[in-house]
Amino acid sequence: MSSGSGSPQSGPVDLPDSIRSRLLGFAPASWLPFIQLARLDRPIGWQLLLLPCWWSAALAGMANHSGPDPWHMTLFLIGAVAMRGAGSTYNDLVDRKIDAGVERTRNRPLPSGRVSPRAAKVFMVAQSLVGAMVLFSLNWFSVGLGLASLLIVAAYPFMKRITSWPQAVLGLAFAYGGLMGWAAAMGALAVPAVLIYGAAIAWTVAYDTIYALQDARDDAIVGVRSTARLFGGRVRVGVAGFYGAAVLMALAAVLLVGGGALALAGVLAFALHLGWQVVMIDPASTARSLQLFRSNRDAGLILFAGLSLQGLSG
Repeated sequence: MSSGSGSPQSGPVDLPDSIRSRLLGFAPASWLPFIQLARLDRPIGWQLLLLPCWWSAALAGMANHSGPDPWHMTLFLIGAVAMRGAGSTYNDLVDRKIDAGVERTRNRPLPSGRVSPRAAKVFMVAQSLVGAMVLFSLNWFSVGLGLASLLIVAAYPFMKRITSWPQAVLGLAFAYGGLMGWAAAMGALAVPAVLIYGAAIAWTVAYDTIYALQDARDDAIVGVRSTARLFGGRVRVGVAGFYGAAVLMALAAVLLVGGGALALAGVLAFALHLGWQVVMIDPASTARSLQLFRSNRDAGLILFAGLSLQGLSG
């Protein structure tokens, strides 16, 4: 079971950014390492992966003068949980030696030896099969589009070794739902979908920069690059710039499908939430960085609510 980073640890191990839910409390102790590999104890990951899908589905609903398709919403929810888990397992397999040298990640299942690389690979395949079943429930255009995203997902874990912009590559992968929601509804892509994808990319770069502030010290020691390190003392300016770009592209997408007071109110409230985050950034506080990162679930839901209500209003 050892990954080569030391003797396997026994018993439950809590990770710094884990959220223990009542559901996880009922899970057998032997399941906990796999729950942690899939990040089920950190639901913010799949929530942030899901939200661009829902934004795009809601934008398509506005264009069709309806709300987002409930069936597509459900499929995207299942797919986001499964593919977030598969992607995280893959990322941990690639990064297990780096993770062993970073304080926040050294107790993850692979670097701590609680899960073997072989078991992690089997688990990754199982989660990927769930994601594949979801993908093949959509139209063929969406299937092809979704398969193309695997190239980005495969490249992401290596980016932190070769560029100071791994958050941009993460954005290309995590924001991909900005294309998928529209494609599932329309069977093709259009400019509003590309714009909401761009908005989600910029949003992802900004919130993951905030997240990376937690590891900036250890990343410098082990040689991992990030936009948090790149921006340095100007991190607030960098985050503000990407959040601003996200708002402008979301606004342009909304206007292209007809605008409307409810959708515009959603964009405004989204912008205000992101502005609050910029003001509250404190690079010296890991707790603040984690809090602001997690608050993006609420920011994303605010925008989704505005788009959905606009579509439902006809």
